[in-house]
Amino acid sequence: MRIFISSARKGLEEERGALDGLIRALGHTPVRFEDFSAQTTPSREACLRALETADACLFLLGPNYGHVFPETGQSATHDEWVAAQAAGMPRLVYRKLDVTFEPNQHEFVRVVEAYATGVFRDSFRTAADLLPKVTEKILELASAPSPLAFAKLDQPPALHWTLDDGPGGLQTAGVATLLELHVMPLGSAGYSVRELEAFGHSLPGRVRATGIVGNDVPLSPSRSQNHMAVAVPASRPHSWDTPRPGQLVEIRLYKTGQLSARAMLPRDSMGSILDPNALPKQIAELLKFIGALNIITQDRIVVAAGVSEPATTSIGTFDPHRSRRTASFPLFGNPSALRTEPDESVTLAALQAGAEEVAGHLAQALIAHHPSAA
Repeated sequence: MRIFISSARKGLEEERGALDGLIRALGHTPVRFEDFSAQTTPSREACLRALETADACLFLLGPNYGHVFPETGQSATHDEWVAAQAAGMPRLVYRKLDVTFEPNQHEFVRVVEAYATGVFRDSFRTAADLLPKVTEKILELASAPSPLAFAKLDQPPALHWTLDDGPGGLQTAGVATLLELHVMPLGSAGYSVRELEAFGHSLPGRVRATGIVGNDVPLSPSRSQNHMAVAVPASRPHSWDTPRPGQLVEIRLYKTGQLSARAMLPRDSMGSILDPNALPKQIAELLKFIGALNIITQDRIVVAAGVSEPATTSIGTFDPHRSRRTASFPLFGNPSALRTEPDESVTLAALQAGAEEVAGHLAQALIAHHPSAA
């Protein structure tokens, strides 16, 4: 297991050094910026790339906030928190006691505590105090069974399928084919008008906090009687035949408690692509994004996916560097939208550590139901 250690170095030198030896002694691999950067201020990009290779992230909250990167206006630890949260990565948080936090660090601690759903937190005073606590949690992580658990549904919930609504005025640059993903918490009473309004006000900020869109990307909130939504403008291609990767275009929260995301599929000059390799990755990213919004907290959820306009969508391999020259489309009729009809519920881990497994099932079902599938 690879464990990423995230913290400002100043004020936590002893703890960081002790954790390196401890993690190795337990048979795992520590990942620290000291090991891949000789800079006093580590490269933001290098830290985030290293974080992506980890299985868990360990955060130490000491007195200092750290160097602020002009790209985000945040420290490396703050950026790593956002990235780990968006990835649904297991996070262990330890706060140092009896120290005075810098103002920026104090605000960051408040962010961590506000978004701490499903996160283990503890405190420490010294390295000797910290190590036994970390040992216990690492052993627990290493021996934990799969966080996913499925259960058969007596009856499927009434989902709202946005692909029945059409593009709905989204800024998709003329692309009608959309992937949609729905998450419905079981046992939810839904939201009152007041509660939905409050979520609507916080939704743009929640979307930005996941790191899925930059601070310079304009978001477009909207509302209806039964949902609040935020649209994300689609990037414009350099030319008509420029390949375009999949991209989030909308998030919706319904009064019923359902949370839905719509996204463009990967696309080239031949049209939208159901790529057996890219599709499960895109769905997993959307599942983790929905989890990182910190809206759904119920223990069990139902997940479903769909694709609009299969007649203009083909099964193939997406190449970000060049368009395909041929593609196979359905030969007859105008097939209806693809959708997975859920018959099982799953634990909340589907929005975190279990996202890849659930995404694999959904992607396989969508591709198998495509009219041109063999």
